[in-house]
Amino acid sequence: MFHFSLDLPERMSERRVVVTGLGALTPLGNDPATTWDNIANGVSGAGKITKFDPQAFRTQIACELKDFKASDHLERGDIKRTDLFTQYALISSDQAIKDSGLEIENMSPYDVGVIWGTGQGGMETFEQQIREYAENDYKPRFSPFFIPKMITNMASGMISMRNGYMGLNYTTVSACATSNTALMDAYNYIKWGKAKAIVSGGSEYPITEASVGGFSAMKAMSTRNDDPEAASRPFDVDRDGFVMGEGSVTLILEEYEHAKARGATIYAEVVGASMTADAYHLTATHPEGLGATKAMQLALDEAGLSIRDIDYLNPHATSTPVGDISEIKAIRNLAGEDTGNLSISATKSMTGHLLGSAGAIEAFISIQAIRNNVIPPTINTDNIDPKIDSDMDIVTGEAKEKIVKAAMSNTLGFGGHNGIVVFKEI
Repeated sequence: MFHFSLDLPERMSERRVVVTGLGALTPLGNDPATTWDNIANGVSGAGKITKFDPQAFRTQIACELKDFKASDHLERGDIKRTDLFTQYALISSDQAIKDSGLEIENMSPYDVGVIWGTGQGGMETFEQQIREYAENDYKPRFSPFFIPKMITNMASGMISMRNGYMGLNYTTVSACATSNTALMDAYNYIKWGKAKAIVSGGSEYPITEASVGGFSAMKAMSTRNDDPEAASRPFDVDRDGFVMGEGSVTLILEEYEHAKARGATIYAEVVGASMTADAYHLTATHPEGLGATKAMQLALDEAGLSIRDIDYLNPHATSTPVGDISEIKAIRNLAGEDTGNLSISATKSMTGHLLGSAGAIEAFISIQAIRNNVIPPTINTDNIDPKIDSDMDIVTGEAKEKIVKAAMSNTLGFGGHNGIVVFKEI
């Protein structure tokens, strides 16, 4: 086994990173307040798919946005030249930037960056253009907006153009760990003095025929079509797969002294983040959770905490038979016989799985747990899998009031990507 250490210069290690703005466009609300209220109250965002006729598919349910019109938020020109995943990103970032009070007029435009995450990018645009190509007897009549709408970096690019941010700008892709990767990179760049503030998070519009069809063919998604609100049931003995979700969540990460000097509201501090790879399987997590264990340990080490110092853990827990148990094993690997003060709840039971935006919404939930001293519930988990030890405090049914000083958010993606972020009260 290889061991290494990295001694950062003092100027780097002294910089602290905080969250000063939040934006949310989710299956549980088109703004942060509504989203959190529904999560805290155990509301399911699942229902029959309305984006297309799902009758031909094994899975016919998803967590879609409700009462959403892009035209309520964006100009016609912006809608015409962007895919929905970018539109979602623009809307949630508008909310977060406004919430943070970040004003580019008082900064150098090179001091603010955008690091965004999406797993699939413009899947709807891709499907639409290829379908039209086939229907036109394979004669090339592609839209000039095809590539700009489809490519995954366009959300980060459009956020920067919309706001005049000229600092570092790119998009991460690490499957379902994507937006935690983006948050980790944003955290590190600010800590290293490469930016004063970074707009980060993730967006996804995966409720398309190809996405639903592909995941359905893999038998990764629930087929509880007759009862969609109860379909996502992490840790339950009768779980049968995840429920797809869509939306976008934005966090404004900022250097602490800069945020304090301008009197910004500080929601929480980012104190640790890490990634590892399972190097195990195309889609399955390591059965003993080895990669996830190491990623959690590295993030906790950076935060100067142990697993027993974590009051709330938002796990990846997608409601798949294999994945849920391997993650519990990873937690047990760290905790040993004593889980300490740790409470766990799997909020994908309500939001569904937002793929590349999963880490962003779960970071938002972790921060809200700290701010409100509330552990949101895991809904639909009626009978906890007997493979899970009874001493694990998995919060089910209803939210739990509890002092939350530190929270950890886990994301585990296809390809073996493990991304962990740790937040702390400030």
